[in-house]
Amino acid sequence: MTERYLQMMEINEDVFDEKRLEIENRIKNLVWTVSKDYCLEAKPDADAFMRSKDAAFYDAIKQGAFAYYYDKEEFSMYIVKKIYCEADEQALMNLAQMAIDMAVHLKITEERPGVEQIRRRAFEDVLDQDFHKLVSSLPGKVKAALMRGSLTGDWSSERRISWAVDKIRSLENAGDTMQIIETVDELYNSLIDREFEKKHGTLEHVLAVTMEELAGYDWNDFMEEEAAEDFLEQYLEQISNRMTATGEEDPEEQQKRKRRASTVILNKEDIDKMYSYMELNFGKSYLSEADQKKADRKLCRGAHADCSLYYTEGILKNPVKVNAQYVNAKKQADRNRLLYHNSRQVTKRNIEIMTNELRHSLIQRSEIETISSDYGQLVPSRLWKAGRCEPRKLFEKLNKKDNSDFVVEILMDASGSQRGRQSQVALQGYIISAALCNVQIPHRVMGFCTFWDYTVMQLFRDYDDPREASGRIFEYNTTANNRDGLAIRASGDSLLERPEENKILIVLSDGRPNDVIVNRPGSRNPRTYSGEYAVSDTAFEVRRLRKEGIFVLGVFAGREKDLAAEKRIFGRDFAYIRQIGNFSNVVGLYLKKLLEWE
Repeated sequence: MTERYLQMMEINEDVFDEKRLEIENRIKNLVWTVSKDYCLEAKPDADAFMRSKDAAFYDAIKQGAFAYYYDKEEFSMYIVKKIYCEADEQALMNLAQMAIDMAVHLKITEERPGVEQIRRRAFEDVLDQDFHKLVSSLPGKVKAALMRGSLTGDWSSERRISWAVDKIRSLENAGDTMQIIETVDELYNSLIDREFEKKHGTLEHVLAVTMEELAGYDWNDFMEEEAAEDFLEQYLEQISNRMTATGEEDPEEQQKRKRRASTVILNKEDIDKMYSYMELNFGKSYLSEADQKKADRKLCRGAHADCSLYYTEGILKNPVKVNAQYVNAKKQADRNRLLYHNSRQVTKRNIEIMTNELRHSLIQRSEIETISSDYGQLVPSRLWKAGRCEPRKLFEKLNKKDNSDFVVEILMDASGSQRGRQSQVALQGYIISAALCNVQIPHRVMGFCTFWDYTVMQLFRDYDDPREASGRIFEYNTTANNRDGLAIRASGDSLLERPEENKILIVLSDGRPNDVIVNRPGSRNPRTYSGEYAVSDTAFEVRRLRKEGIFVLGVFAGREKDLAAEKRIFGRDFAYIRQIGNFSNVVGLYLKKLLEWE
């Protein structure tokens, strides 16, 4: 059956597009034939067919076989729950793909012997096309070793992956879906993230995640195609289709998928519901409609035309109703406070160090100094100079420096790319705020993210709020995208309206500004806000604020590979915090320098 399909599907690239529907239908039929279930959802990857028709057919065979021999829904739900608990999607998917192949290949070849040849040719194609890409990562090396072993019978491999190869091979006799889940989970926690259980819990904890929690989560960042609703259902389907893939995704196709995911097409009905959706998911705005429009007219210009700002105190502070998003935000706030509770000594020490640094600098500014003046107390010993020098040299007066002319804004990136660091970023923001409270410097703490064309500015504490308000920083919760340039522009505008002479903006970010295009009727459809364009715009906003007299510090809370972008945005004034224990020393030193600056 499968050999006949291959012969029928010989096709060249010139007629690929017109034959796409035929290819997709035949791949679907293959899935249904193997699974013996003609109601099974199947979304064929016709583009994969052009890279390797054998790999495309073997993917379809695996998809049908896995649905027939195991519980496809149970396994895909595990994958989604593990990602919800902050597992790396791509690494987890690679392990899942290998495990599924090993679990089904003997069963399906026993029933359909011709599949073995298709599998071999698929592996040969993948190793030929993607070998260098595979061996660039640990999961890829495991996949390459498994494919090579299946082709040659040589299962030897380097020591650090040999146990993983043996573990996956043991699934040839997997009795049920849970055995596959347990193996993938053990491999991920040992091979990819050895701290996962400590930070996020055991397999039992992962499987205990409820549908309510999943439904309240923003899967937007993981979607291949953007949509206004049913994110969870679509993401589950996406995972289900990808987990039986054999080859590595083509770089060009990755770019296509990113472009699809970076554009949101809205109709009139979507637009009419947009503001109420923002209220439901981010809490009511504290600005009046008139003030909101005024802020948009003033700030949403240039690269941010067609964008809007949405100011809120958050869904926990001002909800429309207790929905899934509210529940999810509350659970994240609990996790943030748990990290604070478990790190109390380190946090307390950081606050003390930073407070002492700031207090010492403020005391120096408060010291009374004696300066020459043209009025004040006459100095008798200088009377002989009368008529021979300027009058100001005959008098002295006491001068007390002003220690209350500072204001600080802390701006925290609350986009989905910070998902794995939510509690750590919240703790960093709290440490700075607590130290500033101790020395009575007015400061505001804001979080920002972007959903559709709204950049959400969430207020955790305002400039003159009491000390207790700093505790609301633990309500920090990440979601969606980030338009850093607009958020920095908005924060700078607020600082410029403050009466204090010295204004400081501290931005906690990951150096990855990234937003979608919202293509609404009548819009100017701006460029995709990502990559070089977004980094350049964000750097421009930082430079503009510095010219306006605002001191801007970037605190890097991201991956090391994004450091170059962070340096471009903030120049020399940025801090890279590898460990929370060193946070106060680095940031405190910068603030101390500013407080002592003349």
